[in-house]
Amino acid sequence: QPRLAESGGGTVQAGESLRLTCVASELTYKYCMGWFRQAPGKEREGVAAIDDDGTIKYDDRVKGRFTISQDSAKRVLYLQMDSLKPEDTAMYYCAVVHSTPAVQRLGLMLDASTYNYWGQGTQVTISS
Repeated sequence: QPRLAESGGGTVQAGESLRLTCVASELTYKYCMGWFRQAPGKEREGVAAIDDDGTIKYDDRVKGRFTISQDSAKRVLYLQMDSLKPEDTAMYYCAVVHSTPAVQRLGLMLDASTYNYWGQGTQVTISS
């Protein structure tokens, strides 16, 4: 089954940038890959996702500040985070799910319950 490993988290000041990386292994099919985050006491929420056909979705709170991308082999997922805010503080997770037309058609790319393979997470802390 797929294995995911995130890196790149850390503590930075508001307005600065971070780049998260997720290395995926044992991917044997087409996948939709996404970044999610969870702050203490809050539910896990979708940040950005990219489907196998290149379709990208962003949560409105990060649109224009975060950029999701992947390598040509679709085995490394990135999240470039610019103009970071204290409210971006959370544990960030990489996740994948088999890509099917229903994921996009039903608007599920940023729905955490859609995804069935998860990494361990990397902590992002933004100080004001």
